[in-house]
Amino acid sequence: MDLKDKLVSSFMAFEDGIDVNDPVHDIRSEAIKNFETKGFPSKKEEAWKYTSLNNLQKIDFSVFPKQESALEYKDIKKYFLHEIDTYKIVFVDGIYSSYLSETTHDGVDVCLMSSALTKPMYRQIIELYFNKIAKKEDSLTSLNTAFSKEGAYIYIPKNKAPRKPIQILHLATGNEASLMLQPRNLIIAEENAEVQVIERHQSLTSNEVFTNSVTEIFAAKDARVDYYKLQNDNANASLIDNTYIDQKDNSVVRVHTFSFGGKLTRNNLNYYQNGERIDSTLKGITILDGKQHVDHYTLVHHAQPNCESHQDYKGIYDGSSTGVFNGKILVDKIAQKTDAFQQNNNVLISDKATLNTKPQLEIFADDVKCSHGCTIGQLDEDALFYLQSRGIPKKEAGALLMYAFANNVLESVRIPELKARVNKLIANKLGVRLGFEL
Repeated sequence: MDLKDKLVSSFMAFEDGIDVNDPVHDIRSEAIKNFETKGFPSKKEEAWKYTSLNNLQKIDFSVFPKQESALEYKDIKKYFLHEIDTYKIVFVDGIYSSYLSETTHDGVDVCLMSSALTKPMYRQIIELYFNKIAKKEDSLTSLNTAFSKEGAYIYIPKNKAPRKPIQILHLATGNEASLMLQPRNLIIAEENAEVQVIERHQSLTSNEVFTNSVTEIFAAKDARVDYYKLQNDNANASLIDNTYIDQKDNSVVRVHTFSFGGKLTRNNLNYYQNGERIDSTLKGITILDGKQHVDHYTLVHHAQPNCESHQDYKGIYDGSSTGVFNGKILVDKIAQKTDAFQQNNNVLISDKATLNTKPQLEIFADDVKCSHGCTIGQLDEDALFYLQSRGIPKKEAGALLMYAFANNVLESVRIPELKARVNKLIANKLGVRLGFEL
């Protein structure tokens, strides 16, 4: 039985443990039918031309963990942003860990998707927001929707903000020979609300782990959302991350994606601007080596006038790694006065590294300011020589240039402790110790 058939057949067992009267029962049923019809995406599809899931489909993943695993905080502390106080929503092998978490209902809701899906007090919000912007025709999104049960539920009412940032941490222990996880997150910031979220998927094992994640983010009028994705996983961990964002008038949503590790990572980031004077920011740093593969697929849909979007992705590739960037800006005819910027710059350290980049513009309005571009190259030999002539060893000189190359992405991180953490991760990834911080 291949993975697709196993997942379809497992849905019946999943349904047996779910209340058929819950508000998303019919949504799940339609979603599994869509996945059964479409199956896993293949390289025949233009959007997946450079990323193959064939090897993942050959692995006999466990769909449900057989037992709950207990972890001590001291053993996983390094995966938290422990330098500051935060709310924490922690899942171990897909199961919520109350011991490692700190949630709240003090003016805001920072809790579990399972609670929101089953408790009557949340039903109105679920019916209003759940699965409303997730792309229903996408087969992997449908697969996640079909098995949606657990994840983070974050609801920030009008004019509110949590007292501290929120961390979402998904841990895989290796109790299963191979495990598939399907977390579902829902983040809602009502009018003039503000929230900062940091998300990490971390495997603690050399066993195969495949995570198929979906996050829906709603930013109402004047809302501000900062969402940080930290990806620095083990060599046998694969992640498909689908994030969908709906913005209303005057809202600001910034997503930073830091991809430093993992076997295969695919980040699908979709922005839908459904209002005026919206600001959307998409930034990312990718540093790979070995045979790692990271694919960034972005969409910004400008559907209303007087809005902005800013995309800036930097990539550094070593070994036999593979990078993919496919960014699309879509400007509707009504979306006059749009200001959209897209840039993808890359450095290939190794002759064996591969990069495929495809920035795209589709513009149907005539009064806009839109630009896109990409660069692929190696380190500037003249700049290296200059630094070496000032007594800096070649390895450190190269690292210094690469730090400068990535700096404009880091400078927009609004949590200083997170910026410092990412700075250290970059240094470790490049294999150097530098006596400064960006």
